[in-house]
Amino acid sequence: MTPAQAPSVWRCPGFTRFWLVRVGLSGGYQVLGVAIGWQMYAITGSAFDLGLVGLLQFVPRAVLVLVAGSVVDRYERRHVVAASLACQALLAALLMAASLHWWLQPGRGLILATSLAVGACRAFDMPGMQAMLPSLVPAGLLARAVAAVASATQTATVIAPALGGLLYALGAAASYGLTCGVELCAAALLLSLPRGGRASATRITWQSMLEGVHHIRAQRVLLGAISLDLFAVLLGGATALLPIYARDILHTGPWGLGLLRAAPAGGALLTAAWLARHPIERHAGRLMFGAVAVFGAATLVFGASRSMPLSLSALVVLGGADVISVVIRGTLVQLQTPEALRGRVNAVNSLFIGASNQLGEFESGLTAAWFGTVPAVLLGGVGTLAIVWLWRRRFPELAAQDGLA
Repeated sequence: MTPAQAPSVWRCPGFTRFWLVRVGLSGGYQVLGVAIGWQMYAITGSAFDLGLVGLLQFVPRAVLVLVAGSVVDRYERRHVVAASLACQALLAALLMAASLHWWLQPGRGLILATSLAVGACRAFDMPGMQAMLPSLVPAGLLARAVAAVASATQTATVIAPALGGLLYALGAAASYGLTCGVELCAAALLLSLPRGGRASATRITWQSMLEGVHHIRAQRVLLGAISLDLFAVLLGGATALLPIYARDILHTGPWGLGLLRAAPAGGALLTAAWLARHPIERHAGRLMFGAVAVFGAATLVFGASRSMPLSLSALVVLGGADVISVVIRGTLVQLQTPEALRGRVNAVNSLFIGASNQLGEFESGLTAAWFGTVPAVLLGGVGTLAIVWLWRRRFPELAAQDGLA
């Protein structure tokens, strides 16, 4: 069957609305990230504080991971995610008010406290959205659906940071106001979706909360795929340092920061769109290792670049490589997890993703404060390549993974 003849995920009831919710969820978060990052660096001028923002968004996800997964499995998933989105909208409204009124000027403390609260909200929305997907499409279309949803995330990440950077030129309040509106619209659209999987009748106990962890430990392919992404992006991610690259190395402004944040998503969007139409059918494990290696190499190019076009090109390649890993890992998680455990398994998976992103931002900020911005990024690229080599030896089951079925 050719790609043109294959069934389309877009014909599945509710999938288009689900896709739009993912655009809104990711877009609001990206605009918020641009505004918080630029405002924090303008207030403190500290690479460490940029990394601290990422750490504080990660900490509540780590603390709440078992609770969040159990809540997602126990209660109606649409309601859990909608409540999370509504809370994030309120937090954006708080920062908007603080930016508009002199009596509540945003300072380091308020931004850090808001980042902590945003992290607590995202502990629930990411596993909830991931667990809903298999209930909207048949198993045979799941690989295409994961790629299509990845394209939603990247569509938002292409448009939202650039838009957020442009709006920030009008004032931080404009960016925060956009975030608030987008999150509320996404919550309303989410509530119109079909039920996101059946609620479990299992009571929330310590034993039930740990079932997702036990499942991942028992599945060597899943454990290898999730941990590979964790350590590779933890070491290789340089997102937290983009404000420094934009202002001090590439000598641009908020609009340039928006372009830098959007560039990885541009590469990821093109790759995800291709994978949605041409899903991976063979050599999935080897492709995943190769993609992570390309991610590390592109990080090295970006770290050494002093040219805006070269930096953007490296970030585009980096994003395209990353989404290949994301799609393979996401499909494996959904296909190898029972419906009753999807909330708890996806909560652990989301924690690993959060660790690689938010904790990676803290690691980047810390190493930049110790060694300098450019050495920190170069060191991260080398670390990513080392992880690829180690994980191929540690998880031969993942390297031998062939199809995604």
